[in-house]
Amino acid sequence: MGEPSLGTSPSERPLEDRLDSWKEIAEYLSRDVTTVQRWEKREGMPVHRHVHDRIGSVYAFRLDLDAWMRSRNLRATKENGNNAASPEPPAQLPTSTTQTRGKLILLVLAAAAFAIAVAFWLHKTERSWRNPIADAHFQTVTDFDGLEQAAAISRDGHFVTFLSDRDGPMDVWLTQVGSGEFHNLTHGIIPGLVNPSIRNLGFSPDGSLVTFWVRKPSGPDRSNTTGDIGIWAVPVLGGEPRPYLEGVAEFDWSPDGGRLAYHTPAAGDPLFVSDGRVRPENQPIFIAPAGLHSHFPLWSPDAAFLYYVQGTLPDKLDIWRISPNGGAPERITSHNGHVSHPVLLDRHTLMYLASDPDGSGPWLYSMDVERRIPHRLTSGIDRYTSLAASADGSRLVATLATPKTTLWRLQIGDSTTKIDLPTKISAAAQIPLTTSTGFSPRLGPDYILYASATGTSESIWKLAHGTNTELWRGEGAQVFGGPAISPDGRYAAFSIRQHRQSLLYVVQVDGTNARIVTNSLDLQGSPAWAPDGQSITSAANDHGTPHLFRVPLDGRSPTPLTRDYSVDPTWSPDGRFVIYSGPDIGTTFSVKAVTAEAAPHPLPALTLTRGARHLDFLPGGHILLFLRGDIQHKDLWLIDLETDAERQLTDLPPDFDIRDFDISPDNREVVLERAQERSNVVLLDLPRP
Repeated sequence: MGEPSLGTSPSERPLEDRLDSWKEIAEYLSRDVTTVQRWEKREGMPVHRHVHDRIGSVYAFRLDLDAWMRSRNLRATKENGNNAASPEPPAQLPTSTTQTRGKLILLVLAAAAFAIAVAFWLHKTERSWRNPIADAHFQTVTDFDGLEQAAAISRDGHFVTFLSDRDGPMDVWLTQVGSGEFHNLTHGIIPGLVNPSIRNLGFSPDGSLVTFWVRKPSGPDRSNTTGDIGIWAVPVLGGEPRPYLEGVAEFDWSPDGGRLAYHTPAAGDPLFVSDGRVRPENQPIFIAPAGLHSHFPLWSPDAAFLYYVQGTLPDKLDIWRISPNGGAPERITSHNGHVSHPVLLDRHTLMYLASDPDGSGPWLYSMDVERRIPHRLTSGIDRYTSLAASADGSRLVATLATPKTTLWRLQIGDSTTKIDLPTKISAAAQIPLTTSTGFSPRLGPDYILYASATGTSESIWKLAHGTNTELWRGEGAQVFGGPAISPDGRYAAFSIRQHRQSLLYVVQVDGTNARIVTNSLDLQGSPAWAPDGQSITSAANDHGTPHLFRVPLDGRSPTPLTRDYSVDPTWSPDGRFVIYSGPDIGTTFSVKAVTAEAAPHPLPALTLTRGARHLDFLPGGHILLFLRGDIQHKDLWLIDLETDAERQLTDLPPDFDIRDFDISPDNREVVLERAQERSNVVLLDLPRP
């Protein structure tokens, strides 16, 4: 539910600040229990649940409630106008004497005057707010076939760099604004350039170098994805790429070019400020809490703050800021969505990319960092994937993308159950669908389940014998993770977000008897059926960290299965253990397992790249099918959990970006979700004030 401010976990709050029941919360706010429960459900009042205890066991913190009430009163004042009464008036005070009545009248008059002043201030400030791109001149920089990403602009606004697969592999490209000429700076010699969760490209302060993020995998077959992460650079006039900031994941130079802010790929993305050198003895000014990431460091124009994006990847993020000297971070936005690429046009005007609550976007947003009222600036079918600004804020460069997801089928031979034998695999063939999109596919005995999106709604579909059938649809619903098919093939479980709440559904695969199994957990990732079909395992956020929970189908309360960071479970066919994904460290995560009794279960060391969390067991339960490769290109691999032997199963083309997969119960077919985009780089020249 609500989350504490300043990155402080609930467990770190003083006990005297905590209220441990609905009754205590209601008494503190001078309301009845029904009212505060309604506020929590409809208006997001910050109340926490003990998910491991009985349903209804809640707690809240006085400081959080005070801050929420202040913001609620401001909203109510603005919405109701100067003369409207508050929808939830304060409790009546005793007025037994004339003196008390007089004091009460004075207090009421003072409160009314304050409300009028606040309403007038809000009206004035909102009326004075101006869309920073309202009169901007747009021009297209690229119009290539294929993909452009991660556009950045030099401080003087004269050069634009971006990633593109125009020549085949993904490379770093450069153009001078208005020249119409494009130069490939890396010529296919640098692998692993793509990482959409960070700012990939930049310039040195003097504009002589183009900088880029790189992860160099080790091993002759590039199967080891835990290679060194660093920043490299290449001259704008061309030349040999070379290391620029070794061991650094992202950076930003101060406006005067004298100080360097950077973070490393270590856990919590430690943020440093130095005199321009990266030294082992440097001490971080901030480390994100366990399980969270901290990306996109950005100096304010006056160098008073460092802005950054913090949260859980990919879609529970917000913008924060901190003093370059350290101290308590300050939250700036409250989207709790897909947020990235902040830029500052001046000391007050922040622009960034953010998704809407329904999951659509990302779109361009802007706000005054002091007033903190977000304004969505764009609409349409195109989404934005990058944003950067010149030093004076007069020129922006962005990447516009039109995404598309399709489903593909591979026929495989019998020898996948034998790790040391080659397997005959057919060429990938696209699966025709009647829906506009298809993602998160799962294979049943004689059908495919998948999710699809239309407008602001997402739905679950079934493809059987060439016929598409919609099984479930929810207005404003966002399906996250993939559907899970029960061991007998008769039911499907899936998780959605709808009206700011996460729900776990079960439905028969003929589309009947859909029901909510639980609405008490803050669900994350994909669910998985237990092999006995009596419960569903899913990750849920508990005090800021996802853990696995068992969710019985008979209505009993969910119970925790793991205590460490764990998402996207997959049970072994015999039910002895469940494997799951650990936290992202840099761009990789480890695969772990626990037994049905919650004891650690040994596994071969397996570290995979972000975006490859789905895992599948083959019949027999000792061979695992998984995705391995770069962030934007992966192949299917097999690993024998008993012998540690591994084998690559597919060799897909470089432009084949797999986001998800599943294997059929008979082990004869694999279905793939393929992501494709058409994108262009655009330039926005803003009118000068």
